[in-house]
Amino acid sequence: MRNTLVLTLAGALLGTAALAQQGPHAKVKTKAKPGRTAAAPAPAAAPAPPTDWSVPYAASITPDGLRKDLSVLASDEYEGRETGTKGQRMAADYISKRFAALGLTGPVKGSDNPYIQHFQMDRVSTDAATSVKIGSKTFVFNKDFYALVDGTFAAPTEVQPVFIGYGIGTDAYSDVANAGDLKGKDLVMLMGEPKGKDGKPLLPANGPDGKPRPAYGEPTIQSLMARSGALRPLMARSTFYVVPTDAAFAQIPANFKAVLGREQLAFADTPPRRGQNLFIVSPEMGAALLGTKASGLAKYEKAVAQAGKPVASPFKPATATVQAVQKKEPFTTENVLGYLEGTDKKDELLVMSAHYDHLGVKDGKVFNGADDDGSGTVSVLAFADAFVQAKKDGHGPRRSILFLANTGEEEGLLGSQYYTDHPVFPLESTVADVNIDMVGRVDPEHEGKGDYVYVVGADKLSSELNAVSEATNQKYNPIALDYKYNDPNDPEHIYYRSDHYNFAKHKIPVAFYTSGLHADYHKETDEVDKIAFPAMARRDQLIFHTAWELANRDNRPVVDSNKP
Repeated sequence: MRNTLVLTLAGALLGTAALAQQGPHAKVKTKAKPGRTAAAPAPAAAPAPPTDWSVPYAASITPDGLRKDLSVLASDEYEGRETGTKGQRMAADYISKRFAALGLTGPVKGSDNPYIQHFQMDRVSTDAATSVKIGSKTFVFNKDFYALVDGTFAAPTEVQPVFIGYGIGTDAYSDVANAGDLKGKDLVMLMGEPKGKDGKPLLPANGPDGKPRPAYGEPTIQSLMARSGALRPLMARSTFYVVPTDAAFAQIPANFKAVLGREQLAFADTPPRRGQNLFIVSPEMGAALLGTKASGLAKYEKAVAQAGKPVASPFKPATATVQAVQKKEPFTTENVLGYLEGTDKKDELLVMSAHYDHLGVKDGKVFNGADDDGSGTVSVLAFADAFVQAKKDGHGPRRSILFLANTGEEEGLLGSQYYTDHPVFPLESTVADVNIDMVGRVDPEHEGKGDYVYVVGADKLSSELNAVSEATNQKYNPIALDYKYNDPNDPEHIYYRSDHYNFAKHKIPVAFYTSGLHADYHKETDEVDKIAFPAMARRDQLIFHTAWELANRDNRPVVDSNKP
């Protein structure tokens, strides 16, 4: 009965509405003519679907708008934005003023600028007073040896070296397979390459993956890294790499230019990070550490050649006294924060992040970092602009959004570590971090193949976040989502290399977007004129749609997995 009454009432209302629309002088037929059937009333029109407001605001992200900001931040005037320098502070000032001009709130209480989160750091380097004494002779830093140290030997410390041959740990040749417990020990190893009686390397030309193996015989960063990988699980306190010839040792400053003498950054209020102390030493110093002379090293090499495999150590290493002094220079750096309050879910927070620092000036060349990560920084500015306009128009997000520009990423994800250790908003109310790092280029794997973006980490903690990412892409003119860097076996380990990882460590779901590596990565040639702005805008529009969904959906992404 109730349905019949409702239909009758609805029909009466529709008739009244139709009559009203015809006007006061309309003729109304009340009865059909004999022999004719009255026409049935037209069906009511289906209600229009709700407007998808993310579409016009995503469209406001344009190549020209991105270019405008990037042409400023990635210009020579900003001197490569290295953490703790004038250029980085200029960039922080630019971003904070853009946030303020947009109408975002500065959420940092107690700061001289509410958009700026200041924190203290130390610039750490190895002091010239560093030395190693063996017997009666003192060997001099940057003359007889080079070093990367962590503060372990700040006071004079006696070490008793342990010889481990060439320090190679492969299936084909291993000096460390039967080395025993070396945890906390001080190791000495030859930086050359084991050769057979015919003078050819004992190691095969290619590794087990079929790719050329590292050239262990060359004193380069690559060969040292290959050995370090085998040595790291041994957890030694220090390692002394003995360069085989004086000529090779003379090339160390040039071959290791990227790491030797480089300052490291450390938080001022925390103990220094302990790592493996590394010394690259001359043939003379290496022989002295092993209690022998150059002829003794040559004799060992011949014994290995004769045996065609590692041989037991004939050396009786000498006791040495090491003092590796660290020099610390305190400075202040800053993250930049802009806050947009949500509506009915304003106590929950979405973070949209990028790092704005880069490598600064090296040998007079400015490393402008247009792609890394100028592209991500200006993307965050574009997202902020779009969301602010949506709120002004009455379509603001349900959840609050924090737009976070981090410093110190290039030095070890320092800015995002500081924020997550000292959050302005509770981490438990943070529903996700959407992080953007290098979205401005087309990498070699995708040249000529259409729009794409790499998605990293979206499934690591939340299957729901990954589903949102994929569904959103399908809904809005989809582009190719590439998961190459999401593979835990990918050698680049991208998941651990940008600011989202510090949120993931706190079990906050993350989605990291990048267009991948290229030939200009970490070079002075990473310039604005190489940015593919149309492709960048297309990626940013997808990221904006995804953020819109995360900021407005009923439920926050569930944390239901823990993938590597």
